[in-house]
Amino acid sequence: MPRVRKGAATRKARKRVLKSVSGFRGGPGKTYRLAKEALVRAQVNARIDRRLKKRDFRGLWITRLSAACKLCGIRYSEFINGLKKANITINRKMLSEVAIADPAGFDKIVESAKAAL
Repeated sequence: MPRVRKGAATRKARKRVLKSVSGFRGGPGKTYRLAKEALVRAQVNARIDRRLKKRDFRGLWITRLSAACKLCGIRYSEFINGLKKANITINRKMLSEVAIADPAGFDKIVESAKAAL
């Protein structure tokens, strides 16, 4: 049986790596050896930042809610506690959207949370 050389597969793998790092500055965007290392680091950071994005947005929603609650004369922690006691299950993302888009509706939610306290 003849020996099979994997030239085509190697070339395809290298092209895939170099295509994915196109736009990187300097050596990592041009040379295969540096490109491979840069790609691994980039993928690791991409995975980490996908997790951090969720954390950042939750912080943003809480900041918005805190400011909206302050305008209604209640602290954020009391507001969340009142929502739990009133069995109102709206996530923080939707609450912050309501606070921005419909302040009157948010005031009603705050009143029901205050009543539950």
